[in-house]
Amino acid sequence: MKNLKLWFEKMQKNRFFSAFLFTILAIVLYGAMYSNIQPEKLDLRLFSVAKKDIISPITVEDIEATEEKKQEAALKVEDQYILKTDYAENRVEIISSIFDAVTVVKKEELESEILESKLTTLNELIPSELKGQLSNTNLETLLAASPSQLDSAKNTAITLIKQIMTQPIKVGEEDLQKEIVSEEIKKVNLPENLKTVMIIIAQYAIIPNYVYDVKGTEGKRQEAMDAVSPVKIRAGQVLVKEGQVIDREMYKQLELVGLLDEKVNPNLFIGLAIFTLTLTSIIAVYLHGINPKQRIIYILIFLLTILLMKVISLFQLVSEIGYIFPVAMAPMLIKVLLNEKLAAISSIIFAICSSLIFNVEMLGKFNFSIGIYFLISGIAGIIFINERHYRTKILKAGLYVSVVNIVVIAALFMIRNGHYTGIEIGTYFLLAFLSGFISAVLTLGLLPVFEAWFGILSTVQLIELSSPNHPLLRKILLETPGTYHHSVMVANLSEAACEAIGANGLLARVGAYYHDIGKTKRPHFYIENQMNMENPHNNISPQLSTTIITAHPYDGADLLREHNIPKEIIDICEQHHGTTLLKYFYFKAKEQSENVIESDFRYPGPKAQTKESVIVGIADSVEAAVRSMPNPTMQKVENLVRKILSDRIQDGQFDECDITLKELDIATKSMCETLKGIFHSRIEYPENPDKKQVKKVEVLE
Repeated sequence: MKNLKLWFEKMQKNRFFSAFLFTILAIVLYGAMYSNIQPEKLDLRLFSVAKKDIISPITVEDIEATEEKKQEAALKVEDQYILKTDYAENRVEIISSIFDAVTVVKKEELESEILESKLTTLNELIPSELKGQLSNTNLETLLAASPSQLDSAKNTAITLIKQIMTQPIKVGEEDLQKEIVSEEIKKVNLPENLKTVMIIIAQYAIIPNYVYDVKGTEGKRQEAMDAVSPVKIRAGQVLVKEGQVIDREMYKQLELVGLLDEKVNPNLFIGLAIFTLTLTSIIAVYLHGINPKQRIIYILIFLLTILLMKVISLFQLVSEIGYIFPVAMAPMLIKVLLNEKLAAISSIIFAICSSLIFNVEMLGKFNFSIGIYFLISGIAGIIFINERHYRTKILKAGLYVSVVNIVVIAALFMIRNGHYTGIEIGTYFLLAFLSGFISAVLTLGLLPVFEAWFGILSTVQLIELSSPNHPLLRKILLETPGTYHHSVMVANLSEAACEAIGANGLLARVGAYYHDIGKTKRPHFYIENQMNMENPHNNISPQLSTTIITAHPYDGADLLREHNIPKEIIDICEQHHGTTLLKYFYFKAKEQSENVIESDFRYPGPKAQTKESVIVGIADSVEAAVRSMPNPTMQKVENLVRKILSDRIQDGQFDECDITLKELDIATKSMCETLKGIFHSRIEYPENPDKKQVKKVEVLE
């Protein structure tokens, strides 16, 4: 274990080691999800019998079926016709021109002209289509008619043609209209032979005027085709039922959804690679700002979680096995060992990965139900691990997570609106409960492992170190009771001040408990432990007293190292005095001799490196100074605290720490508030009833 710890410490300093870890993380993440995106291989042949229900994994359009449906819709559209209103005018003009031609021939005829010449002239004037229908006898009838008869015949024919040709006449309907016009002409009061000619001319003028509209028909058919919805094979649609023979139509659908495609689509794996690199990059960017040790811890937790997730998924015959996975374990570990924000980000990433890894029997690649379950369960684990988490509270947090898991499962059941048997519901609830419980058990089991490997000072460990039953604290209590009391007071001041400025209050409290443990080596040389005895410093030189006093931080650090106390506590012990001057012995030495070097009366250091060390150092001086004050008042206490702070600032004791003046001011106010509750006035009751005066005293709480 020791060799492993040394190896980790060595690797933390190697800049290529982090890159190597992120590469391993990306490879493991890709490998864990690789099998879950591979399309299912099915041995399907035409006219074979399906061994199980075959469900479409995707939604895809059946282009051929869509085209067939469009053609059917187009065929249902009737031919479109348009009424040619100009046809009536044209036919009226033709009829009018025939009668006008007869009138012209009759007017220009000469007495010497013979009938044959008149007929020849009239034949040249009438339309060529009508020449075959009007015989010479018919033409003679027209030539023989009187002007009034011709005029009446002309007007009648034009009127009838206008009436009929303004109405739609489709192809094939013109014969009916010709019969109608024939019957109407027969009713006219004209010679029979002239009416016969009129009928021929009128029937000639009647033609179809409701003609086929090519553009209109095509437009309507296109509209009908556009209105057809695409024929789609939906994800989840049963293409072939168990026991059915796969016919050509089914085979075509199986081919469309890619279940017959033997070639693997490379886009799936390229997409997974991009997806994996994106997640890894997010993690890498966030972990860039933390120290190498924390980075290694996070990656190990992440890898452990993904691998465990994959192992459990290999045993899943159905999707519900994923609900037993200890979802809250990793977020709780990350919050305890690292920080809450990173734990929340990790919960989101684990939820995304789980939706791919636990996608068995799902229609798509992602199982969103289990993803939601993982996300809420992980966040619940973070919430229920509060700022002061004892090991018993981790188990309690796991039970709370179990309750949340059950509630989430119940909500998912209701949203799905499915039908579940009592056994199914009970199974899901049991798995959800076990998930939270196992998360807590694994968190409790893995915490000591990470703490031992990496020397991590977790809140759990701090709580254990703060127990009064700890051997070193009992040593302080039994061997130096005054120092123990002093340390408890410093702890109260330090914790409140650190909490006020956002530092680790619990670390400051525990550090304060142990900061003076070095005094147990020579307890009677410290005034708080001198009860009913002479001060030993009265009989030794100031230089020797300085040597003894300044040794206690380093004696304490050595003792803490022997007991494997975390480095953060040791640092507070070594740094809480910084390089401050022991003014009492310094001025005492100057009284005895002028050849005194100030540096000989200073603590060797180092100066405080962290905010917690700064606060413990200030609280140490404040508590000792206030305890020695006669009749302390709040104003006196505040002035003393600010003077101590000012002296340390001027002495450069905070130069190696990133604490700000504003934070120091806030810490000062916090200490004054804490001291206000410790030092307050009480009435001392008279011992003798005969005494009339009651003396007001200051009592040290």
